[in-house]
Amino acid sequence: MGDSPNLRTPTRDGVLEAARKMAEILPPTPLIPFEIDGQKVWAKAECLQPIGAFKIRGGWHRLSDLSDAEKTKGVVAVSSGNHAQGVAWAAKRLGIPATIVMPQDAPPIKLDRTRELGAEVVTYDRMTENREAIAQGLAQEKGAVYVHAFGDPWVIEGQGSAGIEILAQLEEQGAPAPTRILACCGGGGLTGGLALACPEAEVVPVEPEGWDDICRSIETGEIQSVGENPPPTACDALQTFATSPLNFAILKERCPYGLRVTEAEVREAQRFAFANLRLVLEPGGAVALAAALTGKAKLDGTTVIMLSGGNVDPRQFCQTVWQA
Repeated sequence: MGDSPNLRTPTRDGVLEAARKMAEILPPTPLIPFEIDGQKVWAKAECLQPIGAFKIRGGWHRLSDLSDAEKTKGVVAVSSGNHAQGVAWAAKRLGIPATIVMPQDAPPIKLDRTRELGAEVVTYDRMTENREAIAQGLAQEKGAVYVHAFGDPWVIEGQGSAGIEILAQLEEQGAPAPTRILACCGGGGLTGGLALACPEAEVVPVEPEGWDDICRSIETGEIQSVGENPPPTACDALQTFATSPLNFAILKERCPYGLRVTEAEVREAQRFAFANLRLVLEPGGAVALAAALTGKAKLDGTTVIMLSGGNVDPRQFCQTVWQA
């Protein structure tokens, strides 16, 4: 299936196929029941994936569907670290050359682990250089396939495979199907995939304040950017300037609203996960939990909270935990 991403639309059948493929290579991540203010909720621990994030799903679905000719020429991707590792992990397993364009200020742990997986890393300045132009130029030069971090139909479907697991795991636990899924959101790949996977559930994107392009886009009905001077954030994985038309087509139909959380609320969610779930979350992986803990998100019915990444700098994490 070496089609251009522009030639197809992500579908639930594609999500089901991605889930089938994931089940062949990896076990489901845990779905952990716990309580917030007496209300039972469930956490989907994607931070326990081999690369520490859900991005392994989209990377595997995309790369495993490349033609033999495309696999030979390799892939190019852009990422602050988690998509980078997802693509690099899949590329290493499939024997595909991978080049990843990453910001200079990406957490060193993400840069190092991407290189350890065998990918070539090309760095850029996040605020002054156009990462898409750099990546597409490299892809053209190499004749490689450009694997977009969120605006790719295979990537969206791959991320949605987490939702298929959630449906099965809730049934196994004797719980009703999800009525709500809180999703950590950058470009909308995970949110869009979950919306396709779980059409009966309310899927709620959660973003850090100031990097809330998805919230703004849903509220206005048109794709919005975070602007030229967004505030600093610890949520490096969610620093997306604007979503893509492919993602927004799903989100505007399926997500009635989004939620925003502060940096302080994110840090408190990291501490909560460590103390109560024994899980290490990076800031971007904790925003959905932050929305739940602060009462910004409704928790009635069957609410599932995505814990989407655990690739955190050890020193920064220690400082966060001990600031409590």
